[in-house]
Amino acid sequence: MKTLFILLIFLTAISNSFSQQLSYPYPVHYLNVSIEGRDHRMAYMDVTPAKPNGEAVLLLHGKNFNGYYWRDVIAALIKEGYRVVLPDQIGWGKSDKPVIHYSFPLLANNTKKLLDTLGITKVNVVAHSMGGMLAIRFAVMYPTIVSKLVLENPIGLEDYSLFVPYQSTDKLYENEKQSTYESLKKYQQSYYPEWKPEYEQYVQAQLDASMIGNKDTNALVSAITYQVIYEQPVVYYFDKIQAPTLLIIGQEDRTVVGKNLLNDEQKKQYGQYPTLGRKTKNAIKNSILVEVPGVGHIPHIQALPTYLKRLLTFLKRP
Repeated sequence: MKTLFILLIFLTAISNSFSQQLSYPYPVHYLNVSIEGRDHRMAYMDVTPAKPNGEAVLLLHGKNFNGYYWRDVIAALIKEGYRVVLPDQIGWGKSDKPVIHYSFPLLANNTKKLLDTLGITKVNVVAHSMGGMLAIRFAVMYPTIVSKLVLENPIGLEDYSLFVPYQSTDKLYENEKQSTYESLKKYQQSYYPEWKPEYEQYVQAQLDASMIGNKDTNALVSAITYQVIYEQPVVYYFDKIQAPTLLIIGQEDRTVVGKNLLNDEQKKQYGQYPTLGRKTKNAIKNSILVEVPGVGHIPHIQALPTYLKRLLTFLKRP
């Protein structure tokens, strides 16, 4: 019995340690947002530096992520004096995940409401993956608010609906319901040229978010938001971006949303981020392209020092 008691204490300690590891790095607040006649809670972090420089940075997460994976970037930004605001979009992370009509304009509008509530009238927008698609729509909808725009390996640099076969929401829903730690890990492994044990935490963070509330409803919302990416391309808005823009592109990234539906020849043709990055740079006026060799879909995790150097240099430009 004594041995069993010690074992239980040991397992509890491990569990608590792991849970703490996946806790958000700063306090989480909630904003009530009215959508389709109902209030929903939008989770966010608002981190104030010890010595403010007078500027704010808005961080926008990707589809398979949430606020947790920005933690090292937040720490670096507040050290430099930036106020950092980081929402979990409605439908993701610690925010409510209602079954509603999702769209990038809706998410952009929710984000604007958050900034208005916090009294922020000018902001630098830093976005990754699907967050890049949202950031582009946000920058076009609210051009006077965005001081600078940073797009880190954004998806949507090509119109997926032109070459990825359509899948019904029901089909996507059935697939999402089958998600496990192993299936999520297998997908996330495609983000990196080389998988490392420290990346496991981001798989766990994604799984944790999917377990908040009703798992089946969350799976349906995940399927619906896939359709947003498929049906609402942003490539046709590049020339409308007014803010100075930095593109940070990991050169080993080959992400295509729906890549598993492509044949081998199509996989060689699409998702070619070295080419997509240069093409996008030419389409966005007043933009800078930083190519990061040997890095995949998430430079701020795989190559943090390089990422931060480029990011801070850009943000500090007059």
